[in-house]
Amino acid sequence: MTNPTSTTTSTPETNSRAGRREWTALGVLMLPLLLVSMDVSVLYFALPAIGADLRPSGTQQLWILDIYGFVLAGLLMTMGALGDRIGRRRLLLFGAAAFGGASLLAAYADSAATLIAARAILGIGGATLMPSTMALLRTMFTDPGQRAKAIGLWSGVMTGGIALGSVMSGVLVEHFWWGSVFLVNLPAMVLLLVLGPILLPESRNPSPGRFDWLSVPLSMAAVLPVVYGMKEIPSEGWHPLYVVSITVGLLFAVLFVRRQRTGDSPLIPPALLRGRGFTPALVLNLVASLAMMGSAVFTTQYLQAVLGKNPLEAALWSLLPSVFIGVAGPLTAQLVQRGVDRGHVVAGGFAAMAGGFTLLALVGTDSLWLVLTGAGVLACGMVAIVSQLTDLAMTSAPVERAGTASSLLETGAEFGGALGMAVLGSIGTAVYRHEMPATAPADARETLGGALAAAGRLPGHTGDALLHTAREAFTSGMQGAAIAGAVLLVLAAVGAGVTLRKVGE
Repeated sequence: MTNPTSTTTSTPETNSRAGRREWTALGVLMLPLLLVSMDVSVLYFALPAIGADLRPSGTQQLWILDIYGFVLAGLLMTMGALGDRIGRRRLLLFGAAAFGGASLLAAYADSAATLIAARAILGIGGATLMPSTMALLRTMFTDPGQRAKAIGLWSGVMTGGIALGSVMSGVLVEHFWWGSVFLVNLPAMVLLLVLGPILLPESRNPSPGRFDWLSVPLSMAAVLPVVYGMKEIPSEGWHPLYVVSITVGLLFAVLFVRRQRTGDSPLIPPALLRGRGFTPALVLNLVASLAMMGSAVFTTQYLQAVLGKNPLEAALWSLLPSVFIGVAGPLTAQLVQRGVDRGHVVAGGFAAMAGGFTLLALVGTDSLWLVLTGAGVLACGMVAIVSQLTDLAMTSAPVERAGTASSLLETGAEFGGALGMAVLGSIGTAVYRHEMPATAPADARETLGGALAAAGRLPGHTGDALLHTAREAFTSGMQGAAIAGAVLLVLAAVGAGVTLRKVGE
């Protein structure tokens, strides 16, 4: 049984089996992970109440929604490397305290500026919690079979939390005030602060070298403009501002990579990427995130704007596919343990996701169960892929670089999600605009939301006809994006079968 006060060094691992303490500690780690993933979507239903109470401007409202994700994405690599140096448990507890304090500040914010600041601190806390949980899991579970099961559970919680956040937000706002969506974070963070020092082992890199402070702003300058531009393109189009933003981010990315290759103590050691299976896992994980977030752009709009569900109904329906997520990760771990090649398992996960997109390509304007089935197959395939790729990447990375390896995977997932919304969203938008007649109002030709607003201004039959046309056009756009996604995922399945064959057995 692991001594919670011990410090992991670079000595060879003993592959000892984890006991009750480690599995209990895993349960404690799942709480902050669940809350961090839920906070991505927790404001979806609370925003109208926040708007009525705090009266934010349009720009402030956007920052309230987006600042959390931007800060989280920008600081992941920094926090992963910092945890390797100062200790993952220490960073985790610092993050829990920051996350809890920021949640309290957000719940009782009396102005939009205060809420924006609180959300930014939540992003800082989230950036410390995510890589720390995975790095600690890597050091607590040294037995390959147990580690695979633990990572499968980790992946399921991470994927399911995003769907659960919007539902919980709707329920809480319906019965309490909007600040309650933040207060639910407090009990979990208090529990982590109390039990973490008792159950969690401390681990760090015994020879970290000096910390490369210049790489911190370079990494943020590389990540934030790209994520910002990609997230805005699906709704606003290829505006020059967003293209410039992505270009600037890519230029800083070149400078960041150059710094890592030439620096004496890089934030991201190039040798890490040369680990057997690490780079393929990083790329394939990005592709899986691209597909998952790209599909979510359409399924959430489909439930509300095409089927006419109210936001809470849509969130409850979207939670249904998550029921099967909890078994997908552990099941794929069992397959690998029974001798099935990991490359084949990951390829099967991509094939399943491609099947989910194929189902979405067959939907009409009244296909609730087909959409839910497609989303469920996509989610199961996603968890199977992420659990195996995470296990492969964390196993191939040196244990002293566990936090850095975890942060790279999560940063790649953030990039993939933004890229999925940009690429698949742009395909769907292009098809929608092509399908809409030139005689339709200008705003109706741009987006389905614009068509809904325009239809409300038109007399009965004319408005109904426009709404029917717009829904048909959106469904066609969804089908086009799904076909493109399915083709990409088939290619990813082939790539996984080739690059991961006999890797990480």
